[in-house]
Amino acid sequence: MFHASGRTALVTGASSGLGKQFADQLAARGMRLVLTARSEPKLSAVAAELRARHRREIDVVAADLTQPGAAADVAHAVAARGLEVDLLVNNAGVCAYGDFEAVAPVSNAQLVALNIAAVVAMTEAFAPAMLARRRGTIVNIASGAAFQPMPYMTTYAATKAFVLSFSEGLWAEYRRRGVHVMVFCPDHTATPLVDALPPSCPYATAPGADPAAMVAAGLRGLDRGRHYVVGGGLKAYLRSNIARWLPRATVASISEVMHRATPTKQLLKGARS
Repeated sequence: MFHASGRTALVTGASSGLGKQFADQLAARGMRLVLTARSEPKLSAVAAELRARHRREIDVVAADLTQPGAAADVAHAVAARGLEVDLLVNNAGVCAYGDFEAVAPVSNAQLVALNIAAVVAMTEAFAPAMLARRRGTIVNIASGAAFQPMPYMTTYAATKAFVLSFSEGLWAEYRRRGVHVMVFCPDHTATPLVDALPPSCPYATAPGADPAAMVAAGLRGLDRGRHYVVGGGLKAYLRSNIARWLPRATVASISEVMHRATPTKQLLKGARS
């Protein structure tokens, strides 16, 4: 079982959604927290709520992880507090929906910067110290979208496929060096990121899973030493993995039909966790 009590977790994208739930449940397990997101007021409100509920020490480090050098700045802020990060949860993410050519280039750039580059940079910032101590855990949040292309959410799904591959590669590299890496692939979940999707997106009106239950499933997988977990039960697992057995063109074509917008297309310019 993952040993949490008395150790320190850093959670990105912690101001809402899955990130806030990770912070809540890790604090309940006895962890000291460092919370990171863009909005310091939102982070401070979450920190105050969790301090009152769990009586844990919680630090806030506001940072825009899409900016160059932001991960190093977070690492310096953590070191200045005299803390060692035992668990890194790379949760921060952004999504966009619409015809690829109609999505603003800046939105796609932010997708790649936050969903890919920030995950790599945060891992670069904290993994070396874990390896030196021969102790530590990294949890990267991917998605059920990581297992197949998703037309109209093309860049988003591709970034999550990167997170899946990156995490499994690190798991194999680090598993004999004292550092455990797990990738968590949650199914459709009711979070602010999903709430911001336009009505034309199929996920905008589909009922999503409870964030607390989804995070609990991820932590159960961590307790069991899993290297990847698909959150959402057996149906989500089968849906995510069926793409392995079908022709790639078939999978992409089915996905295009499933994710095609209604005639009143709208675009999500950027919804950050």
